[in-house]
Amino acid sequence: MRQDASSVSKTAFIYHPDYVHHETPSFHPERPERITTVYEFIKNSDLAASLSWLRPQPAAIRWIEGIHTPQYRRRVQEACQQQAFNSFDFSDFFDSGDTAIGRHSYTTALLATGGALLAVDTVLRDDCTHAFCAVRPPGHHACRERAMGFCLFNSIAVAARYAQKQYGLQRILIIDWDVHHGNGTQESFYADDSVLFFSIHQSPLYPGTGAAEETGSGKGKGFTINAPIPAGSTIATYRKVFVETLFPLARRFCPELILISAGFDAHRQDPLAQVCLDAADFSTLTVLVQALAQELCCGCMVSLLEGGYHLRALSHSVYAHLSALAQKPLDSKIHSPSLTLQKG
Repeated sequence: MRQDASSVSKTAFIYHPDYVHHETPSFHPERPERITTVYEFIKNSDLAASLSWLRPQPAAIRWIEGIHTPQYRRRVQEACQQQAFNSFDFSDFFDSGDTAIGRHSYTTALLATGGALLAVDTVLRDDCTHAFCAVRPPGHHACRERAMGFCLFNSIAVAARYAQKQYGLQRILIIDWDVHHGNGTQESFYADDSVLFFSIHQSPLYPGTGAAEETGSGKGKGFTINAPIPAGSTIATYRKVFVETLFPLARRFCPELILISAGFDAHRQDPLAQVCLDAADFSTLTVLVQALAQELCCGCMVSLLEGGYHLRALSHSVYAHLSALAQKPLDSKIHSPSLTLQKG
């Protein structure tokens, strides 16, 4: 692993055009336009030339089954294969009334997790300091044996275990700033002291987990940190929680890699929550975590797209996140009143 992050400056952008092949109904919030809008916005932005554009391969089954049971993985595969026999081009729901699947959803989910694994490879082999994965379907709600919350395979959990098995890492920090609690990721590492899991999320809100009292079990006791925040919260709340709660615990843990479940549904315009962040506030969060990564693990950081369902807000928020990673000035069109107020 890199000894000096200053010699590596590129930020990787990981994407595959086949991510649109995960079919969801026209009314569904997690729709293909999410990923194409982000891709087109970034590709045509002033950031494009400074990014390293990478295309992943599907994740190998053995890595999926490092987090999910073989029985569950096969259930996903068989359910999607069954869709392929339908005479009409429509999607169905799997395990829960919100997780849509179509004929290509299994292979697309493998490709999404493959994006996370490529990001880990890219960072740990010193090709880039950090990587952002513009992937779908999202993953942080997917449990060991159950799909939920638009998620089939828990890509960030698989990536964490992959980094441990493939590269011998012993301590990984997962930061989940999606507005919904990352219950599937929490479940994956609840009794594990090699992964420090931190989630800041609106409460009450789907999926109803993530109370502050949920701190882990067995040898993992104390390695799960939940910070539920109320509707209407602003960047000031996030900054306070990060600086006063997350940072001291992260410094004691001393991770070798930081992974981010980068949901952008805490934006004030998002239809599925009521937190009041602006696009540029995600730059603030990124700068905070980037400084922590530079201090603790030579800057090694991977972020994965999770939620974010207002297309313009999502693309602007991803732009703000990438601008901070690439240490580029934020375009004046991406404006944040809360960020401006903090400068005083």
